[in-house]
Amino acid sequence: MDKCKAFLAKPFFHDYRTLLGLWLILGVVGALAKMHAHNNFLIFRGVFWHSFQQLPLYVPYPAEYWDVNHYGPLFSLVIAPFAVVPEWLGLLLWCVALSLFLYVAIRRSDMTRYQQLFVLWFCAHELLTALFMQQFNIAIAAIVVLAFFLIEKERDAEAAFFIILGTFVKLYGIVGLAFFFFSKHKLRFVLALTGWGLALFAAPMLISSPEYIVGQYQEWYLCLVEKNGENLDAFSQNISVLGMARRIFGMTASDLWIILPAMLMFAIPYLRFSQYKHVAFRQTLLASVLMFVVLFSTGSESSGYIIPFVGIVIWYTAAPWQRTGCDVALLVFAFVLSSMSPSDLFPAYIRKEWVQPYALKALPVTLIWLKLCYEMYTRDYAAKSIR
Repeated sequence: MDKCKAFLAKPFFHDYRTLLGLWLILGVVGALAKMHAHNNFLIFRGVFWHSFQQLPLYVPYPAEYWDVNHYGPLFSLVIAPFAVVPEWLGLLLWCVALSLFLYVAIRRSDMTRYQQLFVLWFCAHELLTALFMQQFNIAIAAIVVLAFFLIEKERDAEAAFFIILGTFVKLYGIVGLAFFFFSKHKLRFVLALTGWGLALFAAPMLISSPEYIVGQYQEWYLCLVEKNGENLDAFSQNISVLGMARRIFGMTASDLWIILPAMLMFAIPYLRFSQYKHVAFRQTLLASVLMFVVLFSTGSESSGYIIPFVGIVIWYTAAPWQRTGCDVALLVFAFVLSSMSPSDLFPAYIRKEWVQPYALKALPVTLIWLKLCYEMYTRDYAAKSIR
């Protein structure tokens, strides 16, 4: 054990240059591994070109790709720089940009050096899983983290920009509003949200037309409603608390029977006003948001777990008290079952017969979120300092 600690204490493991290199390499590896099979990126490119040509965004294009786009019209501008270059180059740049965006969000945060290093090492494998699917969820994790820490730095207008950006691309970004009560400039924050909402709603009109974009936002709403119904029993979707309940217990009732109590559990810590002044408490709420948005969404998929994994590390490291053996066990359980299960290093039989059919990737994250809720209800976050 002492030799292991001595090995991990080497400067190599604590150098940000090491981690920047690793995360950039993961972006390159993620792109190269899928150079001949990158359906998601083809859908993303299509959003730009179909917007430019004013074609419907939410209908199948079997000659170009399978499945249907589910991202908002604003995504046409986000993906534009990667769509106008050759396909192979766009894919490579997209994966590297996603990896770099989350890296920068972590580094620009107010997390301690210990927290940042922990996030960057612990989430590296989950990042690669998301990169294999060219997932925008990597950017969503960065957007939520940035929104929180920009509010912490009283840069509310910038926080509002990222919240609106995430919302108009994939709706998940709307969870950034959970940090509203931590803002010291609430009126400024609301005005910024309104201004950015109008600006980003209209922004895609620069490459199309007002009538087209308004119509596509209406189609996007209908598409998401339909997609939610499809997700309920989809094998690769609904990897969440909702999915586990349906697959393990055969639940057929409305998901609201789970979602409403979960929302109440999520909201209760807001009543602990005396804890608002403690950065550990506020960071733990950030961790709760990052886990909640995936655990209680029918659209959750395996490659989207980069979002709650960032939250897991923040939960573990933000607490100003000594973590217990139970906490360490939960952390290891999450890494082994939730992060490693999609890889070839995990026993294929267990993955195919248990993890995938019963959406068990969500189980460790669920247990951690429940413990997080209990801690936010009962613990004092005023302790010495964040380790």
